[in-house]
Amino acid sequence: MEVAALTAFLAPFLPSLVKAGEKVVVIDNLSTGFQSALPKAAALVVGDVGNETLVAETIRTHAVTEIIHFAASIVVPDSVRNPLGCYRNNTMNTRALLDVAVKTGVSHFIFSSTAAVYGNPERVPVAEAAPLTPMSPYGNSKLMSEMMLKDVGAAHGLKYMILRYFNVAGADPMLRTGQSTVGATHLIKVAVETALGLRPQIEVFGTDYDTPDGTCIRDYIHVQDLARAHVLALGALDGGEAFRAFNLGTETGHSVREVLRAVERISGRTLPRRAGPRRAGDPPRLVASAARIRQELGFEPRLASLDAIVETTLRWRAEHPQGYAA
Repeated sequence: MEVAALTAFLAPFLPSLVKAGEKVVVIDNLSTGFQSALPKAAALVVGDVGNETLVAETIRTHAVTEIIHFAASIVVPDSVRNPLGCYRNNTMNTRALLDVAVKTGVSHFIFSSTAAVYGNPERVPVAEAAPLTPMSPYGNSKLMSEMMLKDVGAAHGLKYMILRYFNVAGADPMLRTGQSTVGATHLIKVAVETALGLRPQIEVFGTDYDTPDGTCIRDYIHVQDLARAHVLALGALDGGEAFRAFNLGTETGHSVREVLRAVERISGRTLPRRAGPRRAGDPPRLVASAARIRQELGFEPRLASLDAIVETTLRWRAEHPQGYAA
């Protein structure tokens, strides 16, 4: 089969897909991605996933039967400042992509969603059946896309899986890929860059939450484990499974201060920091219940410890202080 992966967040997944024997074609506008991050085995089409003509031509040319849809604006504060931009890039482009998928006969669709669809959950760890009450335009945009996908599946028989990411971090242990997007706000990336002197300091957004140390608690999952989960999801779709949503997390929460202490311990350096105000759209606690994906897809994180996530991030960034080549 041929898999079309549409994304600005793809590089860590490609080695796993190629190793699994998939033929991969990537559509990416390279606004936050890097061509040099792609393995030679993957074909690249530079363009926007909202360009229906381009997407349809790519699907036909490469005989694509499965789509993994990663492409999205992902920074929550940006979505609060510019909600219309977020809805255009996330929701409207997903609508265009689904339209092309139906018209060209794509059979399987994997959608990268987010824990932000749960908003501020009443219970933690949060399971897939929990109320979906986003508290940011980013979470709303992803939930709208989930709703469209469910309706399209019911109307046209498109088999799909929804993977709700918790906080993705880490780098390929073989240092082939890592997170390098300019302006990314991911805590572990920013903390590691501060430890390496690439940033002057790190800001802690909110120190008065109702948590043990006053800072937000998140569930961090290693990007390599996330990649394996996508391979398992593809296999399940090929085996006839369909129409499921799965959390992707480790069921363990770490506070912002715990993460900063881990980075300091592993790097051997003190992080200059300052306390800042809370950010809009940030719930105090967000930790996954991962029982469903464990039971139904046999998924178990292999790099689940916070130290493993920080260590791979630190090694990759130290070896690539300027990130990827253009």
